[in-house]
Amino acid sequence: MSVQDAHILVIDDAPEDIRSLLQVLRAQPWRVTLATTAQQGYQRAQLLAPDLILLDVRMPGMDGFALCRQLQELPRVRHIPILFLTSAASTEERLEGLSQGGVDYILKGCEPAELLARVQIHLRLAPRPDASVPNVQDAAAPSQDEVILRAAMRLIGRRLSEPFTLEQVASAVGTYDKRLSTIFRQRLGMTVFAWIREERLRKSRQLLVDTELGMQEIAENIGFRSACNFTTAFRERLGVTPSQYRKAARQDAPAEADAVGA
Repeated sequence: MSVQDAHILVIDDAPEDIRSLLQVLRAQPWRVTLATTAQQGYQRAQLLAPDLILLDVRMPGMDGFALCRQLQELPRVRHIPILFLTSAASTEERLEGLSQGGVDYILKGCEPAELLARVQIHLRLAPRPDASVPNVQDAAAPSQDEVILRAAMRLIGRRLSEPFTLEQVASAVGTYDKRLSTIFRQRLGMTVFAWIREERLRKSRQLLVDTELGMQEIAENIGFRSACNFTTAFRERLGVTPSQYRKAARQDAPAEADAVGA
């Protein structure tokens, strides 16, 4: 793909608000496709695999951040640069977009020439497909339920230390609470919060073995209110205290190293 042959997907529920920006894009030798809902954008991104996506943030139903999280879980799409093109100008929203995989954040009130320049830059910087790697287009695409599950697991894993509700997790990955609960039960055999509890304890075992963090620091890192609550949950699940687990793991490590070297 050369920059001149690029295919741009624009996802915006109010294209009339960005008419001048669309005009400058269409004046280029590019193919420009428009989607006016997040779901339509998801489908067209998966079907067309464009070279770059311009994505609005504030859309009804599924917002741009949730859509971005879903697109990151699609093998055919995850490498595509996503530029947020939005009126959402707060620092928090800009950082949220960039932390979720967006490569740039452009305000709708910008000059068309600025948009054009940024798009050209990211088209030039975009990774080129490796001919030695099998074409991901040939692989079976995951279902949207699977995409939602992966996006939720990734989001929760990044935010284990934060308090959140089922509704907040569901909204952040583009669905609603009952559907998210059903997906977890059907695919993992447990509730969302049972999985979160298991993930917190899994992460705690890693921190106990790989770091020198104290119990309160570990508790805060994985979302427990206190070291006492963390210790109780850990002992109930594993039958030993975190300190006992750390001691045993470190005693076993030298023995394993000696066995490997023998």
